[in-house]
Amino acid sequence: MAGRLLPSWAWVSGLTVGATAAVVALAVQAEHGPHPTAATAGPRASASASPRPHASADPKPSAPPALPDGSGTGRRIVYSVGEKRVWLVDATGHATRTFPVWPGTVNPQPGRYSVTLRIQSLKGSDGVEIEHVMYFTKVEGVNIAFSNALDGSSPPPAGGQKLGGIRMHKQDGAALWSFGDTGSKVSVVQ
Repeated sequence: MAGRLLPSWAWVSGLTVGATAAVVALAVQAEHGPHPTAATAGPRASASASPRPHASADPKPSAPPALPDGSGTGRRIVYSVGEKRVWLVDATGHATRTFPVWPGTVNPQPGRYSVTLRIQSLKGSDGVEIEHVMYFTKVEGVNIAFSNALDGSSPPPAGGQKLGGIRMHKQDGAALWSFGDTGSKVSVVQ
C-alpha cells in the first residue's frame, strides 16, 4: 500500500489549484451579481461610498456668488473690491454673468460711476499689452479701468507701482466690452 500514496507536494499543489479555481469562479459570479452600495445618510455621505459612481453622486456645481446688496438698480456693471468679482446686470436687475478679477494696487472707493472712455487696445502701465479697456474713475492720479491682457494672462506682480487696472480673463473681458459702452453705469461696492 505504501506505493499508492501521493507525495505531500502533490497534495499541496492539488489543493492550491482547486482553491484558486474556486476563487476565480466566485469572482466571476460576483461580477455578474448585484453590487452593494453604502447607504447615504445626509451630508456626510461620500461620493466614493459606491464602487461605481452614479450620476446622482456627482457634486452639483455651486451657484455663482449672489449680486451684492446695495449695488444699485437697472442695467449696470457691479464691481466688488472685497470679493474681487464683477457682475453684469441687465435692466431687470438680474445678473447675467459674473466672474473673478485681479485688481491693481489702487482701488476705487465704493460708489456710483460711469464708463468715461473705451479703448480697444494699448500697452498697460505695467508694460503688458491689454485690450477691452474701460475707464471709469481716477484715484490719487491713477486711472481705474477694466481690461484683459491680450494673451489672457493674469497681471505680473506690481513691483511697488501704483496700478489701477482691474484685469480679467480674456473671454470675460470680451463679454464686458460687449455689455458696457461709454456712459454705462458702474457700481463699486466693498
